Amino acid sequence: MNNFMGLLRKIHIHPLFWIVVGIAVITANFQELLVLFTIIFIHEMGHSVMAYIFSWRIKRISILPFGGVAEMDEHGNRPLKEELFVIIAGPFQHLWMGLMMLLLEKMGFVSTHLFTIFMEYNIMILIFNLLPIWPLDGGKLLHIIFSMNKPFLQSIRITLSSSVIFLIAFHLIAILYHPFNLNIWIVVIYLYLSLWAEWKQMNFVFMRFLLERYYGKRISFERLRPLKVSGEDFLFDVLGKFQRGKKHPLLIVKNGEEIGHLDENELLHAYFAEKQTDAKVKDLLYSY
Repeated sequence: MNNFMGLLRKIHIHPLFWIVVGIAVITANFQELLVLFTIIFIHEMGHSVMAYIFSWRIKRISILPFGGVAEMDEHGNRPLKEELFVIIAGPFQHLWMGLMMLLLEKMGFVSTHLFTIFMEYNIMILIFNLLPIWPLDGGKLLHIIFSMNKPFLQSIRITLSSSVIFLIAFHLIAILYHPFNLNIWIVVIYLYLSLWAEWKQMNFVFMRFLLERYYGKRISFERLRPLKVSGEDFLFDVLGKFQRGKKHPLLIVKNGEEIGHLDENELLHAYFAEKQTDAKVKDLLYSY
C-alpha cells in the first residue's frame, strides 16, 4: 500500500491543466473534462503500475492539458517483452473501462448521455494513442518492432523518421477535415516538439544505453549474436551496431579471414574507462 502511495506521489499536474479546468467550469463542460481526465489518468496508471511491477525507474506521471505521459528513467536495456507489457498496459485499460461502462449503462447506473460521452472519449484516446508516432504508444510499439532486428541507435533513427512521416500525414488529414480545431493543433505541435527534442538527445540516449550495458545494471541478454567487424573500424562505429537483448562477441576479420576476437565489454571498457574514443578495433586486439 505504501509503495502504491509512493507511485501516486509521482503524479504531476501541469499548471495549464488548471486553466483548462477553469474554462470547463465557466463553459459548463466540467463533466466532459472530468470524463477525459479519468480516462487519461487510468491509462497512464496502467503504464506506471506495470512498470512498477517490473521494478522500472519511474520519474513522474504527468497530466497535461491535452493528455498524459508516464516518464520512465530507462534507456533500452530492459527486455523487449517487459517494454511490450508496459506499453500495452495503457491501451488495455480502455478495454475494461469500455466494458464496465457498457455494463453500468445496461444496469441503469449511468445516463445515456454520460455513457455516450465516455465511450466517444475512450475510443478516441485509444485510437489516437495507437498511432505510429513517437512518443505515443503506437510509436513505442514501432520502436520495439525495429529493435528486434536492428541496432539500438538505428532503431531510434528509423522510429523517429517514421514518426515524422506519420505525423505529417496525420496533420494533413486533420487540416483537411478539422482545420480550425484548436485541440488538434495543440497536440500536433506538442508531437512535433517532442520528436525534435528526442532527435536532439538521441546520442545522449545512446550513451546511456551503452553505459548501462557497460556497468551491467539490470540487464538480461536473450541470446548471443556475434558481430564480424574489421580491425580498421572505429570503436564508436562498432558500438553503434549493438542491439537490445543481445550479447555481442566480436570476431575481428582482415581480408575475409578471422584474426582475433574480443568481448563487447572490452570495447566498452576501452571507450568509457580508458577514453579511447578515437581508437580502432585493431588497437584493442593488439593491446589485449
